[in-house]
Amino acid sequence: MGFRKSSTLEPLEPLGRDVTRTTIVVVIGMVMAILDTTIVSVALDRLATDFHTDISTIQWVTTGYLLALAIVIPISGWGVHRIGAKPLYLGALITFVVGSVLCGMAWSATSLIAFRVLQGFGGGMIMPVGQTLMAQSAGPSKMNRVMAVAGIPTMLGPILGPVIGGLIITNLSWRWIFYVNLPVGLVGIALAIKLFKPSPKDRTHRFDLIGFALLSPGLALSVYGLSAVNKPGGFLNHTVLLCLSVGVILTALFVVRSMKAPEPLIDMSLFRNRYFSVATVCSFLLGASLYGTSFLLPLYYQLARGQSALVAGLMMAPQGIGAALILRKGALLSDRFGARKVVPWGMALLVLGTFAYTQQTVNTSFVLLGLSLFVRGIGLGLAMMPVFSAAFQGLSHDQVPRASTASNIIRQVGGSIGVAIMAVVLQAQISRVLPDAHVQATTGAIPAVIGAKLASAFGNTFWWSLGLCAVALVPSLFLPDHPIAAVPNDDGTVAMVD
Repeated sequence: MGFRKSSTLEPLEPLGRDVTRTTIVVVIGMVMAILDTTIVSVALDRLATDFHTDISTIQWVTTGYLLALAIVIPISGWGVHRIGAKPLYLGALITFVVGSVLCGMAWSATSLIAFRVLQGFGGGMIMPVGQTLMAQSAGPSKMNRVMAVAGIPTMLGPILGPVIGGLIITNLSWRWIFYVNLPVGLVGIALAIKLFKPSPKDRTHRFDLIGFALLSPGLALSVYGLSAVNKPGGFLNHTVLLCLSVGVILTALFVVRSMKAPEPLIDMSLFRNRYFSVATVCSFLLGASLYGTSFLLPLYYQLARGQSALVAGLMMAPQGIGAALILRKGALLSDRFGARKVVPWGMALLVLGTFAYTQQTVNTSFVLLGLSLFVRGIGLGLAMMPVFSAAFQGLSHDQVPRASTASNIIRQVGGSIGVAIMAVVLQAQISRVLPDAHVQATTGAIPAVIGAKLASAFGNTFWWSLGLCAVALVPSLFLPDHPIAAVPNDDGTVAMVD
């Protein structure tokens, strides 16, 4: 399949100026798109206050972006063939920058959510199209090294986003969370125009318009139905029932159609591979846990503990540090011993690191909570890359691009569902302990009685996060229990196969 490494001990061939430049330009775009998945998390309470809305509504600022990322990924594959990687990447960057500026100018929660969806459409194409550009520039012999560079923002962006967001919120208006993308994006656009070479086109590929028309509203309605469960009547509420029913039906029709379509958005035949199926389930649950917990943590520090956005962001830094320290080691251990002997330990550490938050009170030590997040970060580092690699084990070279598309879509959908679930549970818990109260962040001391009730609400909600990690432990026990074998290729490298 597509993973390759040198079969000799000779020094590696230098990447070269063109490959290095291409990689740098693509990483600039990736950093913006990936950071924006979580950078707004520390601003959600401020947004809810400014726009006079509740948590269940304002969470769509995150959920809408994640859904847009997932929906647009398969379009990018067709677009690369149809119009070429370079013009499509420029279009994605321009869409993202325009969406960012409009987000900064938003006048209501509805307008902000709509502009976030537009921003997500651009951001969702940046990563897959950028990877295509790097692959075309690097060639097979240098692919692993450039993809390793691209993997850094992919893995650490969602974790470090709240820290950067906290710095911006503390010193500037929340609008600068979006405006900051303008200068960075303009630099990326200028460099892409100047440095990227014209890319080939292939007009023989067809876009699965029917599949897209089924999948997009199916996912959106399903997630909206989940986010509206707090309405009177819960799951029996007419709006909830209608959205969930139609969403599930459309998604099911998409799955059935994809089994027969010549060029489906998601190649369902991939799920015949046991390792891909198991790894995809793990990826879905990891996405739900990562994004769902990243949604909860800043709100906990701001609402229940009365901390500033900066402190809330910095309190999440131990998770990023833990992940950064172990990320490469986790991948190496998985390559040597197999994902099954590494990932379950990561899932177990995620459970352990989340447990302290289920037991916290208004007086729980920040040191203990920081250490718990550090443990959680180590768990993420041990699990994320091995799960990603395991999804490709046993697949042919031709299946790898389709597997990457499917895996990315499902991980982002998992993230959007995780955020929606956490928002619903948190809103319900706050309403239970503080009925008829309007809760917003307050920097500084808060009344002990209010703080204790809010801490209890968050503690009960964190049990759901812990539950996602615990459930993910089960499929991780069925990942490959052996390293990927190597067989020689004609070009002197070795292909990594099951």
